[in-house]
Amino acid sequence: MLVLAGLLPDFRLEAPDGGSATRLGVTAALGAGAFGLLSALVWPLLVRLLLLIPALVLALLVFFLNGGLLLVALWVNPVQRGEASPETAVVVAAVMSAVASATGGALAVRDDDAYRRRLYRLSDRRRRRVRAEAGGPVTPGFVLLQLDGVGHDVLRDAVGQGLTPTVARWLGEDGDGGPPTHRLAPWRTDWSSQTGASQLGILHGSNFDVPAFRWYDKQRREVMVCNRPSSAVVLQRRAAKNAGHPGLLAVDGASRGNLFSGGAGEQALVLSIAARRRRKGFRSRSGYFAYFADPANAVRTVLSFAAEVLRELRQSLRARLERRRPRVGRGGLYPFLRAFATVVQRDVVVYAVAGDMLAGRTAVYADLVAYDEVAHHSGPRGRDAAQVLRRLDRVLALLEKVAEHSPRPYRFVVLSDHGQSPGETFRSRYGLPLGDLVRAGCGLPVPRRARRTRSGAEARSAVRAALHRPVEEGAGEHLPPVRGAEPVVLASGNLGLVSFPDVGHRMSREEIDARHPALLATLANHPGIGFLLVRSEEHGGLVLAAHGTAVPLADLSEENPGPLEPYGPGAVAAVKRTHGFPQAADIMINSWHDPDTGEVHAFEEQIGSHGGLGGEQGRAFLLSPVALPPPEDPLVGAEAVHRVLLRWLEESRAGAGP
Repeated sequence: MLVLAGLLPDFRLEAPDGGSATRLGVTAALGAGAFGLLSALVWPLLVRLLLLIPALVLALLVFFLNGGLLLVALWVNPVQRGEASPETAVVVAAVMSAVASATGGALAVRDDDAYRRRLYRLSDRRRRRVRAEAGGPVTPGFVLLQLDGVGHDVLRDAVGQGLTPTVARWLGEDGDGGPPTHRLAPWRTDWSSQTGASQLGILHGSNFDVPAFRWYDKQRREVMVCNRPSSAVVLQRRAAKNAGHPGLLAVDGASRGNLFSGGAGEQALVLSIAARRRRKGFRSRSGYFAYFADPANAVRTVLSFAAEVLRELRQSLRARLERRRPRVGRGGLYPFLRAFATVVQRDVVVYAVAGDMLAGRTAVYADLVAYDEVAHHSGPRGRDAAQVLRRLDRVLALLEKVAEHSPRPYRFVVLSDHGQSPGETFRSRYGLPLGDLVRAGCGLPVPRRARRTRSGAEARSAVRAALHRPVEEGAGEHLPPVRGAEPVVLASGNLGLVSFPDVGHRMSREEIDARHPALLATLANHPGIGFLLVRSEEHGGLVLAAHGTAVPLADLSEENPGPLEPYGPGAVAAVKRTHGFPQAADIMINSWHDPDTGEVHAFEEQIGSHGGLGGEQGRAFLLSPVALPPPEDPLVGAEAVHRVLLRWLEESRAGAGP
């Protein structure tokens, strides 16, 4: 405070006529003490009152609220009142909080002596309490960390490149000659290779009837989106009913930063409770209160947030200057969304997990979304994504240090919900989005730019041919009217879904052909589309592909995959399972896939995508302690991962595990 008073002309600790050095020092000490006391007493109350506003806005208000507390501290100084303009008070408070963060051991994703000393202080009392309640030695707890979007092969390559030294040490591959403490195994996702389906299956044991990240639910007559709170509530309720139990974390568990609760009693930043009113809705944001109640944490996160925004702007500019391909737009709000995922969400979730470990909870499941967010726009193997992997590895090292001070031993299980597949977007490659292609195939109006593309022109010509209408020179602007409501076209990575909302059941191929005779042929023959799945009145499930290929789903097998062969092992079983979902779309569309390069064409604006079949998006990982029984091989589907984790938890609680 003395240094800042000397540097800032609008910040004074003494009257204009001056005073002794001793008096000045006492004034500074009392002012700093009053500021610290107000921060400790008033700040948590302010944060709890402000939980009704978005967390990002709360973080940005940190500076102004801290400045207000400093002005109050100067005003109540019993020795001499200081003076500061409001803007200067903001600067002084921010610097003082940042210094407190650096010297006081506030949570940071790194290891330092100050934080270690703080852990000792926090853990001693909690260790005694947990052991007293347990009445003797406690069984090991579990920390289940989900690295969102990190594929098995990406993690394996990161270990080889030295990006993840903590994981390398756990696998015994760090060069020090130590024995491995963990094993790394792949697991194969369902056709819907995305967080909603995977995490629902992992936490609740059932992801039945979740065909994609977003789909049109004909029963509810609405679009369901996995990361929409109202949809997440419905999905979690259905999953618990199907599985017959509340979830993986029902016994003394904590859920942090997830879409679903897993049945945990302790929840923070969980989407499925964010839509609920009153107390439960408030609990969904309690993780922000626990973190931002310390103003030093808040200031540090805001500064890191700003640095991450600048990092994204620099990396985006470099990608444009180097003319990298493929590339998608990274402007607008994306730099701020990226900073929220890689800084705010990470810091708050890690802080909550550390608190759970120090409280001795039996099982904690947390989702870290940083890699997935960056890889969507930078590519799953780009330099930007590699930097995020390096920082996530430091998170593992930090939590490993926390375990040294926790009141019970912890086993770390790290897993992913899916991987990501690279590739140019469908729109970039063919000049029009999937929605316009579907509309053109239905004979519906499309934007002029889409009509001028080769795909759009071919689709409109196919409609005329199917309706036996001549293609007249210059007369392509007016197509015959079509019957029925317009289709709902949705995308989940490289998985597309077409539904006709005016029909209450899943339409058959015969019904679709009667309404839009050129649509299925237009889609199946498009070079950017690999295959379609539709229902047939004659054959049941039917797989359509280019050149008139139409194969009954019942005739396909692992030995005879037919059009699904490029998508690798398990594709046939995944498609058959989805065909049995009541809410499968009228037309399920999977993009083209190159098995040699692993590339796909996302129907969203993402150069690293997931959601369908093809490439590394369907190859997730499970990193588990060697002390636990190995998972089954091959491990297929999120529900199978749930069964493995549940068995480990139950054996540990029963004292059967080593």
